[in-house]
Amino acid sequence: MSTILNKSTRLLVQGITGHQGTFNTGQMLDFGTKVVGGVTPGRSGETVLGLPVFDTMEEAVKITKANTSIVFVPAPFARDAVMEAIDSGIKTIVVITERIPVKDSIEFIQYARLRRTRIIGPNCPGLASPGKAKVGIMPNSILSKGGIGVVSRSGTLTYEIVSALSETGLGQSTCIGIGGDPVIGTNFVEALALFEKDRETNAVVMIGEIGGIAEEEAAEFIERKMSKPVYAYIAGRTAPVGKRMGHAGAIIARGRGTAQSKISALEKAGARIATFPAEIPKIIIEEV
Repeated sequence: MSTILNKSTRLLVQGITGHQGTFNTGQMLDFGTKVVGGVTPGRSGETVLGLPVFDTMEEAVKITKANTSIVFVPAPFARDAVMEAIDSGIKTIVVITERIPVKDSIEFIQYARLRRTRIIGPNCPGLASPGKAKVGIMPNSILSKGGIGVVSRSGTLTYEIVSALSETGLGQSTCIGIGGDPVIGTNFVEALALFEKDRETNAVVMIGEIGGIAEEEAAEFIERKMSKPVYAYIAGRTAPVGKRMGHAGAIIARGRGTAQSKISALEKAGARIATFPAEIPKIIIEEV
């Protein structure tokens, strides 16, 4: 999906000197991502995996010509890190950090929209386009190049379903983990619109869960705008009302956000629904 990641992606890692930042920088380099440096205040002049470390995003962008960043900064400082990235001119920011206060997320997501900057996350596994780049923490080994687009609220289910797709010869164009928090930067509808326009995507797998109305909104978009086939799995069929399951956004309240309401809406829109994650590849193969 060239509208987000392509071979021109130049990545800065915010929090590169931390354990997660360093480890995942190595994984992204192995995947073929053009990582051009990292940012950790007070660590300018150091190197990590041969990459330069800068004190500020402004300096880093000026020197490296980066256009994308990934945030591994701890939750109390994540808002400031994202704001700094936006002000530096970065146009795609992937926020891996979890447990960011909702108020902080609202502030930086609204600011990003005003500055026309795309946010993926927070609390997400990032995204990957096999053969182009990976900006996130998805395991390299499960990804393979192909024509299936994947968009998901759940990191773990993303890994399970992508692995099953690859094992059955169904490669991916781009996999996007949008995150499971109540407030996120890129939602299902926005991701589906990108897949609909992407020439390298032939079909889309959508992985949802209980809580909120994002999947119902996606169903409306699918019915009105999508010409490509959509296959879906909704987690949380047996979740009790009022009980949060996994993600902060995965809670059923007053009959809204149930698995069945989402499944019904998606079926009405023409999406094929899997009962179990492993069924997704089988359903796709049956229709090819």
